[in-house]
Amino acid sequence: MKIVARSFVVLFTAFGLAGLGHGQAPNGKTTPAAAAPAAPQGDAASPNNTGWVARCTSASREAPLECAMEQTAVLTKTGQLIVLVNIRVPGDTRTPVALIQLPLGLNLPVGAKLQVDDGKAVDVPIQTCEARGCYINAPIAPDVLTQLKSGKQLKVSFQNLGKETISIPMPLADFATVYDKIK
Repeated sequence: MKIVARSFVVLFTAFGLAGLGHGQAPNGKTTPAAAAPAAPQGDAASPNNTGWVARCTSASREAPLECAMEQTAVLTKTGQLIVLVNIRVPGDTRTPVALIQLPLGLNLPVGAKLQVDDGKAVDVPIQTCEARGCYINAPIAPDVLTQLKSGKQLKVSFQNLGKETISIPMPLADFATVYDKIK
């Protein structure tokens, strides 16, 4: 199967999680990402990058803006969401936070790895899973943000239940430009 990276905009609720976890199937129906386990390693990852997309919203005129940028990788034949990377900058702290959604069917004790280009891979724990997938939620350190802004590719790696490592490339070509819009 072929994996395609694409972007879309999500409006946030008070918790910033509305709309996460659904892939758009070719027939136009929304299907939960939990429909199938993680893609096997044999599936080719071939991003078709439409870029990072940003949106800022507010609960009211007086409330601070909640800004986020997002990119997804989906299986082209089924529309199944494989990886969603959402980076938001809360209006109160102005510190960027990453929310990464992975599919179900993962080897949870291993967690996931994030790597920018050929830099050092960083281990990140998977914090929770629910019907739509498994989640990582972590602040982004200033040095990592610098790497993301200047990098060409973010690799998100995890293991399926068969202990096969799956590595999904997320292009960073327009990351810096879009991040500057939400910071």
